Formats: sequence, C-alpha cells, structure tokens
Amino acid sequence: MSSTLLIERQGAVETWTLNDPATRNALSDAILDGLLSACARAAQDSALRIVVLTGAGGAFCAGGSLGGFASLIGQPLRDGQTDPLLAMNRSFGDLLHALSTLPQLLVCRVDGAAMGGGFGLVCCADHVVATARSVLGTPEVTLGLPPAQIAPFVWQRLGESAARQCLLQGLSYSAAQALQVGLVHEVIEEGSDAAWQATLQRLLRAAPGAVASTKQLLRSLRGPVPDLRDTAAQAFASGLRSAEAAQGLAAFARKQPAPWAQATGGQP
Repeated sequence: MSSTLLIERQGAVETWTLNDPATRNALSDAILDGLLSACARAAQDSALRIVVLTGAGGAFCAGGSLGGFASLIGQPLRDGQTDPLLAMNRSFGDLLHALSTLPQLLVCRVDGAAMGGGFGLVCCADHVVATARSVLGTPEVTLGLPPAQIAPFVWQRLGESAARQCLLQGLSYSAAQALQVGLVHEVIEEGSDAAWQATLQRLLRAAPGAVASTKQLLRSLRGPVPDLRDTAAQAFASGLRSAEAAQGLAAFARKQPAPWAQATGGQP
C-alpha cells in the first residue's frame, strides 16, 4: 500500500484516506492504483459494511494530478503515437465505476476542497458528510479542459439541468449550497467526532445484505452510469493537448484570468 493512501479498519468500517497534503490530495498514479486495488478487495469482503473515503491535511481532493504529463500540455500528438494520456485518464474512469458499484455503503467525508476529479469521487458516494468550510467545484472548463470522466457521474447525481450549470460554467458550491442541490447530505462542524460517530451508528443500522441488494436495485432502476470511459479519455487527452488548455492552465498558475474570460459579450 502506498503512503499516499492510508487504509484503516475498525470492525466493519474501513477508512481510505488520500494522503498527499502537499498537492491537496491530487489523484496521482499511486493514489489511483491504491484505490483501484482497495475497491477490488472490498468488493469481495462480505464482512466490510462501510467504506469511508476522506482526505488528509484539510483537503478532500484537488482533482487530477498531471504529474509527469505537464510537458504534454498544449502539445499536439505526433502521427502514429499512442497517447499516454489515454491510459492515465481511463484509469480514473475505471475508479469512478468501481466506487459507484461497491456493495458496501460508500461515505465521503469531505473537509476542504473537493474539486474536479474530487467532485467526481463525491458523486459516487451513497452518503456525503462535509464540514462547513468545504468547497466543491468543477473548474475544468475555466481551465480549457473538459470534465470528461466525471461528467456522467455528475449528470446522474445532480440531474441534467443542474449538471449543465455545474459542468458548463465551472461552478463551485459551498457546503450549504451543496446540501441544497443534494450533492452533500450532512454538514457538520470541523472536528465534531460526536456528530460523525452518530452518523456511522445510524448507517450501521442497515443490514449489509439488504444494502448491497438495494444498491443493485437502484442501479437497475435508473440504469448504470453511461460507460463513456474511452470517449472521455479521448476528449480529455485532446483537451489537454490543445492551445486552450495551455493558455488556461498557464493563466491559473499566474492567478490571472484566462484569455477567453476577458472577452465581453457585446454592447448591452
């Protein structure tokens, strides 16, 4: 197990902690691989009843980590080259599908930022608890990127209208706003262990077999999340290699508006 993913078991509850505070727990290859392995194991663990996904250091998850792919931003793909971005982004899609089909109750405990890919993780959860200082958002389009892998999960969680507003405008929600739209189910005080323990005890009232069966029925009722993993990976790879992404991410690094954000819509 990587030190960037900590797994702690207490009885029937397992906590998976993203542990890379320096990047606000961005989804590196190590974290993705660790979470995928944890999902595969949990899917076969009949004694496990609740999986808690959380982040260390005052952040939940800042989204995807470009890591060694920074040099590819804005660079077109050479003819005949297999794009390494495809496999990287596809593995994130694999994780979202694995989380959303866990037989256990998946609980996200959010404190601080849950942005981009972190927002997608939240949309996979059965129950979301956030602190009042939490901020959840999908800034991808403001950076020149499509929110590719998370789009179907946001759509299924929020509904088409709210998903369009969120994804196409790059919106952010406070914990209170996220509670209103159904993204978050409880807001508790930071460090309130009593409130958190009360939540766990309430969730443990549900029988594990009944939970697994009900989750399967609910997936059948609405249908599975559309499987756009390959299409989304291609969209993300193309977006990251575009001039828009190069301009948007450079502006973000300089804490300046992107070029398109400075355009006006004409005379009133």
